[in-house]
Parts: sequence; structure tokens; C-alpha cells
Amino acid sequence: MARFLKTGKNMEEQQRAEAQVYETVRGIINNVTSNGDKAIRELSNKFDQWSPESFRLSRLEIEEIIKTVSEKTIDDIKFAQAQIRRFAEEQRSSIKDVEVETLPGVTLGHKNIPVNSVGCYIPGGRYPMVASAHMSIVTAKVAGVKRIIACTPPINGEIPAATVTAMHLAGADEIYILGGVQALAAMALGTDTIAPVDMLVGPGNAYVAEAKRQLFGRVGIDLLAGPTEVLVIGDDTADAEMVACDILGQAEHGPTSPGALITTSEKLAEETLEEIQRQLTTLPTADVARVAWEENGIIILVENEEEAVFEADKLSYEHVEVLTENPDYYLNNMTNYGALFLGKETNVAYGDKVIGTNHTLPTKGAARYTGGLWVGKFIKTCTYQKCTPEASVFIGEYAARLCELENFMGHREQALLRVRRYQTIKS
Repeated sequence: MARFLKTGKNMEEQQRAEAQVYETVRGIINNVTSNGDKAIRELSNKFDQWSPESFRLSRLEIEEIIKTVSEKTIDDIKFAQAQIRRFAEEQRSSIKDVEVETLPGVTLGHKNIPVNSVGCYIPGGRYPMVASAHMSIVTAKVAGVKRIIACTPPINGEIPAATVTAMHLAGADEIYILGGVQALAAMALGTDTIAPVDMLVGPGNAYVAEAKRQLFGRVGIDLLAGPTEVLVIGDDTADAEMVACDILGQAEHGPTSPGALITTSEKLAEETLEEIQRQLTTLPTADVARVAWEENGIIILVENEEEAVFEADKLSYEHVEVLTENPDYYLNNMTNYGALFLGKETNVAYGDKVIGTNHTLPTKGAARYTGGLWVGKFIKTCTYQKCTPEASVFIGEYAARLCELENFMGHREQALLRVRRYQTIKS
């Protein structure tokens, strides 16, 4: 039976924090709904001390910003985007239109139609998430989205040059220096200066995730990508230094980021606890990572691989690293995860930044019912049908009886009208 050697905050504490986030976000969205650009400017000034003449960057401004970025950084960004683009193109090629004659004269099909417009949120703050530009904008571009706008916040009153460069190289049609809930509300609802979009995508903190949740329905969203999560599954072939490093590497995202270890080795569990404390004495971001680990860290000791899979699927974490002798066992048996990192040779940082898979992934249990961002998220699979006159008569007789069975007499008449009309033509 699984045994918890360390647990994080209890559910009551989490719910109190979530209630506060909910109210804050609701107030901001209501303000933007009522006051548009005026609210956007006031909120941006309040939260980011940022109130430019225009939040949207002109083409000339973008060109001048890119000139301040080193050639090496630009090359690195282009390399990363090439990897994301290549994998996204493979995914897109796997999505096929369908047309089939299911009965004589009955043709059914579906078309895969890209969403017309998308708003991409690129987080900033302490960690300017340059890579999020690749993950959202490049992927939307490959999917065929016609209009892609992107928002990122200023950092300490400055425009994040590398992030803007990545947004431009990825193919954004409009770039706004605007952050937080107000950016998401502006993109979703529209203002006098920002035309609304059909869909919001991109990761962020708890406020960003809550904003997407509250705006969902008025626009589509990719998924609720909140504070990052990492689970390491290890056995006695794993080493504590790597496990601790990989947990803390994600814990630095923020104080609410959960990190967990599931292991069949009590020795590894105990050594990991010690190693995390040792690494926290030297990690530059220990001020954040320590709080995340102390308040949200989990260690679960299990008896075997089967129990490890069971506990991992219950957690349904965003990132799952498998540092075991046989990583493919988990690939073949796990069902609830955002992304798997199989073997000691890879890690979450590769997926977050450069290897080609998307880093916008489900959190807070959403991996039970959705995967991460990919080209398919930007595509609507829309069905169509057509019949010959003879087929309409054949199907119509069935439809009329089934409609009557449900007391839908108007539906029944739709079917019978065609039966009468096309029987006459047929005869």
C-alpha cells in the first residue's frame, strides 16, 4: 500500500486561496467589460506601472527592439522554433479530412477548419517565458489560424526584447505589451483598440488560469494551464541528486508549484529529502523553490511499478519524469499526464524550452480529460452531409419514425416533407 512520507497543503487551505483568486479575477473582467480601454490602461498602470501611448507595438518599434537582441539569442530562438514547428507540422499532417458514402446515396464527411483568430498570452514577471511564444504562436501558425495576436507584460517598466523578438519570429500579427488578467480580458472581450479573438491560449499563474476559466464560453481556451507541476517516478536505479534537481527545477516557477516523487525505494526517498535541502542552500531561486517544496511537495513510497502507475494516474500531473530501469512500462500503462519524459537522458527543461513538444500542458487534474496544446486545439472538426433524392426518401422514413418516438413532430415533418417530395420525383 502506498505510504506518504511528505504531503503539502491541505484542501481547505487551497480552497481559501482559490476563492481569493476567483474574486480578484471576476472584478477585473467586469471592469474591462464595462470600461474597455479605460480599464485596461488603469489596470496596466496599477499592476505594471505601464501606460504607453499605445499598447500595440508598431512594425518600426518591433524592428528597433529586435536590433537590441544578440545574434546568438536570435539564433537560439530560431533553433527552438524550428523544433516546435517541425513537430507541429507532423501533428498537422496526421489530421485528415474525411468523406465516405455510408449508404447508397448518403455522403458524410468532416472538414478540419482552423479557428479564425487566437490570442496568445506570453507570461513575464520574474521569469519572462520566451518559449511560450514558440509554443502558442508557432503552433497556431502551423494550424492555419488567420489572425494571431499576442500579449506579454513589461518587466520592471521595460519591454522584454527577447520575448518580443520570439513573438515576431513566430509569426504574431499583432504584438501588445500588456500583461495579466487585463490582457486576457482585452483579447477575449475586445476594446475600441483591440479586436476580440475567438480563442485564448497560453500558460500563466493562478490568476491567468482563472481568467481563462471565467472567460471560457465567450471564447474558446486551450486548457487551464495554471501553476506548473512535476512528478518524478524513480526506482533504485535513480539517484537523489537528479531527482532533487528536477523537482526544484520546476518548483522555482512559483510558491504554489507542486513537486512530487513516487518511488519504490525508501532509500531514494530519504536521500532525496536530504538532497533537496542541500541544493536549496545553493540554488539562486531557492527563495521561491523552498516555499513551493515545503508547502506543496509530496513523496509517496509504493511497493511496485503497478502501484506507482496507480498513484501517478491519481495525481494526473502536468510533467512526469520517469527515472527508472524500464521507462517504457509507464509509457505503456499510464493514462493521466500532460507530458512524459522517459529516461534519465531527458528532463522537463528540454520540453519547456526547445526539444519540440509543447510546454502548455494540463494542470490541477485536467490531464484526466485533456492533453496539452497542439495544432489540433486550434482546429474545429466540422461535419457535413448530403443525400441523393433516393437516399433522402430511405433515411427520411427512419427519421420520421424516430422523431415521432421522441414527440418531435416538427422534426418528423421535416423528414416526411422530403419523403413525399422525393418519392414523387422517384416515381
